[in-house]
Amino acid sequence: MTEEEKSSRSVATFGAGCFWCVEAVFQQLDGVRHVESGYMGGDVDNPTYREVCSGTTGHAEVIQIWYDPEVISFETLLDWLWRSHDPTTLNRQGADAGTQYRSAIFYHDETQRTIAEASKDAAQAKFDAPIVTEITEARTFYPAENYHQDYYRENASAPYCQMVIRPKLRKLALE
Repeated sequence: MTEEEKSSRSVATFGAGCFWCVEAVFQQLDGVRHVESGYMGGDVDNPTYREVCSGTTGHAEVIQIWYDPEVISFETLLDWLWRSHDPTTLNRQGADAGTQYRSAIFYHDETQRTIAEASKDAAQAKFDAPIVTEITEARTFYPAENYHQDYYRENASAPYCQMVIRPKLRKLALE
């Protein structure tokens, strides 16, 4: 997707564990035009995957989603976020642990912030434990290295994809 095409779409940014898994979920949704894995929320400019994995940058693994709001709403994207990961585990999703795997919604304007807070409140009824998802103003998005982009589509037969991503997509009836 070109920068011009991106500028004509709405954008959402979510952290929900490993960006490979999150990207694979959101790429399946009608109205989502482009998903890019990257980093946000930390204090290091242009971080590398190795730096983010060290847990010292403050960045989370995130996906940035460009979507057509006439086809899919921000509210619907949030519904998928709550279904696609466990928002009650602090800094952990499955075997992935550390602040870089935190559950986060990075809002791009006050409307998104308001919608995200209401969605979080409504989603709480579906969970026994408190939701720990942070709702934070979006900052600079740093795209992840090229080999992280479209990871499931490019590596569907890789063990991680077979054992983690594919079962998640099946559970969500996306594959």
